Amino acid sequence: MKSKPIYVEIPIEADIDRLWEASQDPKLHEQWDLRFSSITYLPKQENEPQAFTYKTNIGFGLAIEGWGKSVGSFHAEDDSRTSSLHFGTDQSLSIIREGRGYWKYIPKGDGVTFLTQYDYKVNFGGLGQFFDIFVFRPMIGWATALSFDVLKRWLEKGESPASQYIRFFSYWLIAFLFAFIWIYHGAVPKLVAMHPEEVAMVDSLLSMNDNTWLIQTIGVLEIAFGALWLLYRKKRHLLMLQLITFPILTLSALLAEPSYLTHPFNPLTFNVALFVVTVIGLLMSKQVPTATSCKRKRGNHDDL
Repeated sequence: MKSKPIYVEIPIEADIDRLWEASQDPKLHEQWDLRFSSITYLPKQENEPQAFTYKTNIGFGLAIEGWGKSVGSFHAEDDSRTSSLHFGTDQSLSIIREGRGYWKYIPKGDGVTFLTQYDYKVNFGGLGQFFDIFVFRPMIGWATALSFDVLKRWLEKGESPASQYIRFFSYWLIAFLFAFIWIYHGAVPKLVAMHPEEVAMVDSLLSMNDNTWLIQTIGVLEIAFGALWLLYRKKRHLLMLQLITFPILTLSALLAEPSYLTHPFNPLTFNVALFVVTVIGLLMSKQVPTATSCKRKRGNHDDL
């Protein structure tokens, strides 16, 4: 299976010179581009491309370091600009071996259409190609698109990339937290252990002879809701639903057994904490950068 080049495009309402500086100055570039932890220009030799080194931290004290060359730039009469790049790394740890790409800046009204296309060769033979096509290439394409949206918000609204990434990762941390909580509470106390307090709570509320099937059904629904936190894109809808759900769950538990108020980590304190986290997530949700704001397939640009 042949891989396709990575393509990302986004409209940015900013002066083309500001966009050029933010993407060509290494100290500015490394602030918004999630793919790089640092970029360092090397002393430029006369009549030679601008060379640089880059570093990408991948966690656990590991980093990928590589080289790059700005092999050329072109300014057209209509003020559209192109910057071409040759990059690679000698580290055997890297999935990328060597690649080429370009950035294109196309004036459109009061803004600029900013786009990139790049491709690369991979290490590790057939296994590396398989991993690249199904894991790494979608991930690096997503990181490129997210970075472009961060750049757009930075130039249009003035919010620093650092604060945007703090909001982005905090928002997703909240999403993973709720996914874990709903899946765990649906699976462990209701399906795996069938905890006596779960049975007693349903008995108190409904006074049924056999509540096993109902508890199991609730468990399955909670697991499904937890899965939605991982799969459903519009998480703001889930947050709004939780604003209703947590007060209902709290009231139901206390009506079933008022003595729960004296327990450690009781339904009142637990659900109030989750309610507050839900409110925080809802307040953050409108300003979270997203890769979905970018176009990921090449369109028809006459000047490309």
